[in-house]
Amino acid sequence: MKPILVSGIQPSGKLHIGNYLGALKNFVDLQNTGRYQCYFTIVDLHSIAEDFDPKEKYKQILDLAADFLAAGLDPKKSTIFLQSHVPAHVELAWILNTITPMGELRRMTQYKEKTTAGGESENVGLFDYPVLMAADILLYDAKYVPVGEDQLQHLELTRTLARKFNSKFGNTFVEPKALLTETPRVMSLGNPEKKMSKSQPETCIFLDDTPEQIRNKVKRAVTDSGSEVRYDPAIKPGISNLLSIYSALSGDPIKKIEAEFAGKNYGYFKAMLAEVVISHFAEFRKKKRSLMAKPNKLRTILIAGSKKAEGGANKKIREVKKKIGLEESR
Repeated sequence: MKPILVSGIQPSGKLHIGNYLGALKNFVDLQNTGRYQCYFTIVDLHSIAEDFDPKEKYKQILDLAADFLAAGLDPKKSTIFLQSHVPAHVELAWILNTITPMGELRRMTQYKEKTTAGGESENVGLFDYPVLMAADILLYDAKYVPVGEDQLQHLELTRTLARKFNSKFGNTFVEPKALLTETPRVMSLGNPEKKMSKSQPETCIFLDDTPEQIRNKVKRAVTDSGSEVRYDPAIKPGISNLLSIYSALSGDPIKKIEAEFAGKNYGYFKAMLAEVVISHFAEFRKKKRSLMAKPNKLRTILIAGSKKAEGGANKKIREVKKKIGLEESR
């Protein structure tokens, strides 16, 4: 039997190339190996832990579903589902809360980065995010979880909670392992010291951007002193970030790209990079336009995938309830 693989993305606005290279492209590649039972979820419950517009939320859900399919995820090969349509996620998160020390959550780096004044004014959902993430994973007996480096701390908490539950109530959960993407973090076009973020749309390339928007953003991207197209993150972080993007989308190793642009200036390199980005996402944009014109098809796929996911999730939550005495064990 193939090992189970689980991961998800929040529906909280348009995806950019950092999201694509760090997660979505990896999802498609893993699916297409045929080595895993893949579960990919739109984690809409996570997305409401931060400020959001209720009028836009379901549009964002359908938009992300279209991103999944346009990028190459296939409902015939993977289970694509909506987190909120499987209530067992929330049930298991509450049960895991009862064995999660407050101190474990307080030390989470992402929580510290997103809160101010000690987090006293923040909502509990933001604090408790890693426990719901643990439930998302443990519910499906996932052996592998494709994640970026920024989620490794959360995955380690998932492993800790699995061990703790198993020790206290008997063997129940699989301890998942990380599958890290080979692509380094994609940094902001405006500040190569900071991660690319949709909160600064002028400094990130969205998958939906038009060719003209891509050309303009890449043209304005921050580079470094000198004009040599050379990979050196410490001395030349700007051009190194652009080289990483070029390599990830073209499939060419950085050394080959450096040789190709030897003697060329930054302006020429950025013009060619823009064309690589435009070409890479041309088919994606075409497919997504077609999918967004058929919202009922997107809804049908999510409903079918959620129903399939719910079958396994309900079986696991019943097992958990029996272990802790909430249901009669026979």
